Amino acid sequence: MFYSICIYGFLLSADAGSESAFNLVEIAPGNYLHRGIHAGFGEPGHDDIANIGFIAGNRCVAVIDTGGSISTGQQLLDAIRMFTGKPVCYVINTHIHFDHVLGNLVFVEDQPEFVGHVKLTDAIELNMGFFLEEFRDDLGASPSEDSIIGPTKTVSDTLSIDLGNRTLLLTAYQKSHTYTDLTILDESTGTLWTGDLLFRERIPVIDGSLKGWLAVMEIFKTLEVSTIIPGHGAPASNWQDAMAAQQEYLTDLFDETKQAIANGQFMEEAIETVGQGEKDKWLLFEQQHRTNVSRAFVELEWD
Repeated sequence: MFYSICIYGFLLSADAGSESAFNLVEIAPGNYLHRGIHAGFGEPGHDDIANIGFIAGNRCVAVIDTGGSISTGQQLLDAIRMFTGKPVCYVINTHIHFDHVLGNLVFVEDQPEFVGHVKLTDAIELNMGFFLEEFRDDLGASPSEDSIIGPTKTVSDTLSIDLGNRTLLLTAYQKSHTYTDLTILDESTGTLWTGDLLFRERIPVIDGSLKGWLAVMEIFKTLEVSTIIPGHGAPASNWQDAMAAQQEYLTDLFDETKQAIANGQFMEEAIETVGQGEKDKWLLFEQQHRTNVSRAFVELEWD
């Protein structure tokens, strides 16, 4: 009941084999997801670790994140072309991190609106040197500042966009996983793309505010949605399944960091003890957890 016959018809107009292009799966009517792999920073496949995809309406397509390289972005664009002849009218970046924005360049030809958080432009400028140095090989031939495309339209609170008989509601969050986070709700199907405000399977990454992130998760619990697509890991159909592990991890991190500070521990000591009970519950724990503790410590030390 969420979609019309005409929408469904054009989405399935490609040959049957196209349904596996770039491993895209129709996770909800008109919502196509490519699940990223669980590779670490600098490991093979690091440019394809995020959940990315697209949402199609009668008129056009909105891309949700573009991956961590020109190559990943091109694979997504090629797959979109196989699924539908509709143009890409929006490219929505859920936040600043490389695995969500570095494929933007390949979508320029369609002249879409590039949509991001109101703070995304400044964040890209701040990270430009880092992107060009650390991900040079992922940015195609002769990468430059022009290789990294920022938003042409920004969101400070909420924004509705129309794809043709399909309205998306974009919501900006001011401090959480980062300071540039957006969610995208497909109102016709109740499908919420959370970006990295939700991690499943691989350990969450704090690059904003632990307290802010916990507050956003409380907001999420009030949202009535049918399908939840995290920035990393498997989709879910309810908040309990989707958020239980992340809620436990971030809450333990908050509580144990506060206790370590109250006990007079230095950061170097807290890093070795806080949250160790979560070690076997998350992929890439060793690569990220200590950084999370250090960031939580800095935030909470004078709280």
